[in-house]
Amino acid sequence: MHYKVFYYFERSNDAISSASAVEMSAHDIRRQLLGRFHGEDDYLGLIDGHDNVLQILCEPRAERFWVELPVEAAKASWGRYLNLEELVELVETLPPVFNKDSLPGLQYKPW
Repeated sequence: MHYKVFYYFERSNDAISSASAVEMSAHDIRRQLLGRFHGEDDYLGLIDGHDNVLQILCEPRAERFWVELPVEAAKASWGRYLNLEELVELVETLPPVFNKDSLPGLQYKPW
């Protein structure tokens, strides 16, 4: 399965905007991007074939990641915290379409 990706990794000052997102397989996302999270400003966004966005935000002090489906109109998101092992498993088993039913354990959180 392929997705469009955008990201920012502060340590390497490497960024791709959502408007310039590039296509990558789930395997390549796991292999090439997950190990690049280091700072609290680092993020990775995935866009499925229906233009749904899954965002992954790094919380290095807590050694966890916030994974969310943003709901812009409601100024909220469906999300959950994952550790690195859980994040790797999620990326390895990503559904073709991102929604709150295809990603278990998400909770509604206003911004």
